[in-house]
Amino acid sequence: MVEWARVQTILGILNRVRPILRADGADVELLEVQANGARIRLTGLCATCPSARLTMQSGLEEVLRMAIRDFGELQLVVE
Repeated sequence: MVEWARVQTILGILNRVRPILRADGADVELLEVQANGARIRLTGLCATCPSARLTMQSGLEEVLRMAIRDFGELQLVVE
């Protein structure tokens, strides 16, 4: 079962990076929180950017791991 505090922490972190993404014409959408990870979708200009996966891994996932000690994997959903 996913803890509400974990969901709130992930949403808080995504909301902190959202203005940076929006300044570049993009956004992030939280799709699912799992026991030790989460799934997101990058939208706007990030949705088609070749660097989207790098942005997600080196930025968002790293910040989540620092905030949540046992955070596993951040999965990027591309549609």
